Amino acid sequence: MGISPWQLLIILAIVLVLFGAKRLRNVGSDMGAAIKGFRTAMKEDDETEKKAEHIEKMEQEREGQIIDGEASKEKTKS
Repeated sequence: MGISPWQLLIILAIVLVLFGAKRLRNVGSDMGAAIKGFRTAMKEDDETEKKAEHIEKMEQEREGQIIDGEASKEKTKS
């Protein structure tokens, strides 16, 4: 038992009478801007997370190289 297209049209007509077309257009554009802002923030968060993981990986590789270098120096001293 779903909503028929006629019921949706009646609901839309009532909403238009109550709020007016201009206010509904403003609400629609505000909702669109909010969704766009949310998507942008999510994308930036993902990029920031990837950059942090990349930096952490680079630091781990550097630490590994330093340890190898120190180990090889100790071997040559013996």
